[in-house]
Amino acid sequence: MHIDTPRRQSLRAIAAAFALGLGAAGAAQAQATWPTKPVRIVVPFAAGGTTDILARAIAPELGKAFGQQFIVDNRGGAGGNIGAELVAKSAGDGYTLLMGTVGTHGINRALYARLPYDPIKDFAPITLVASVPNVMVMNTEKARALGIGNVQDFIRYAKANPGKLNMASSGNGTSIHLAGELFKTMTGTFMLHMPYRGSAPALLDMVGGNMDVMFDNLPSSMAHIKAGKLKALAVTSAQRSAALPDVPTVEEAGGPALKGFEASSWFGLLAPAGTPPDVVQRIQQEVAKALASPAVKERLLAQGAIPGGNTPAEFAGLIDSEHRKWAQVVKASGAKVD
Repeated sequence: MHIDTPRRQSLRAIAAAFALGLGAAGAAQAQATWPTKPVRIVVPFAAGGTTDILARAIAPELGKAFGQQFIVDNRGGAGGNIGAELVAKSAGDGYTLLMGTVGTHGINRALYARLPYDPIKDFAPITLVASVPNVMVMNTEKARALGIGNVQDFIRYAKANPGKLNMASSGNGTSIHLAGELFKTMTGTFMLHMPYRGSAPALLDMVGGNMDVMFDNLPSSMAHIKAGKLKALAVTSAQRSAALPDVPTVEEAGGPALKGFEASSWFGLLAPAGTPPDVVQRIQQEVAKALASPAVKERLLAQGAIPGGNTPAEFAGLIDSEHRKWAQVVKASGAKVD
């Protein structure tokens, strides 16, 4: 029979404490040396859209700062839910990040009956990367053919031809979709919603004349607007965009029916829950530096994006307030996705 003496108990306690100390030291060393391999930034939409543009603007800057590749991985579909779920279920080790959006972290929890991730509990917010207005665009030739030169013309045509206009979006539940739903609700118009797997494929059909209208994020539409292929009727922000100073806001152009209309978008970097706080802090600091650098800042401003760089706590507060705001918009619009 084995008798557990006080001396044996003491030795076991010392061994356990030593093992715990080694584990803590190992974890601290792993955090201190992070990253030791490439880091993946998951973009939950197709390549070419605003989420993708912003991820690719900061990825090389982070690569230079940390001495490892930051690889953009496009995982589009389901209004951003496929990519967001992938990151939510990834290890919290700093090697998988998400370029989240107002859709994935502000709208979808209210819009989707069954969301495969919790936008609050499953993520560690890092920083806001940029905020942008949406822009109401039409194919330039189609707008000319229909006699639509401004928002008032659009409303008149839509009311006279209910259901004849198609409204493209980057997916169900995105800010692009909800901006259009808000417009429809406030103006009493009806357009057929056509969701895509991101802005880029939707814009291809817009430029090709297959879609009628889109409330796109400004950066992804800017090149087509400047090329004259898309006509910008209005921006959806409360103030005009410095990138398109001659284009009115929806509220300005729409008259009394659209008083108070505002539907801007934002994009930010998040990690899976459980990611070491010091890794989160290091990423936030380098993203903020990149966004403040003249080259990156000027590029984003020229595309209509306003650079961010706030703290993890500030970004968490934004996510919470945006969810409450968009929950009201979703309820008022009646939009719902099973």
